[in-house]
Amino acid sequence: MVDLQEKMGLAYLFIAHDLRVVEHISDRVAVMYLGRIVEEAPSAELYREPLHPYTRALLASTPSTRPGNPTPPALSGEAPSPTHPPSGCSFHPRCLYAKDTCSRSEPELKEIGGDHFVACFFAGQVGLKK
Repeated sequence: MVDLQEKMGLAYLFIAHDLRVVEHISDRVAVMYLGRIVEEAPSAELYREPLHPYTRALLASTPSTRPGNPTPPALSGEAPSPTHPPSGCSFHPRCLYAKDTCSRSEPELKEIGGDHFVACFFAGQVGLKK
């Protein structure tokens, strides 16, 4: 796919649940939670410094290929129903950084420096940095 893309100047919309596969194919990545984009950035930047807690959890949950390096625990709690999402930020029931405002308001997808977009009230703050 990558060879064809380079030779023929093709563009792909590649949808997957494994962000490590996406990393090898995509120049730009959009991460969705319950059908909504929560983070979008150039691939290298998103993998170097993910800013949304869900993106960070997805990347952290990828099994390590290095011996003796355990797989981190999965996200806690159940994913909400897409037909009855929670009020405010749909990720707030599972988020380590959620505050009261997260359950009341839905964050907009906003540009955070350059070409990196995040839908989180606290993205880029100390608790969400790598």
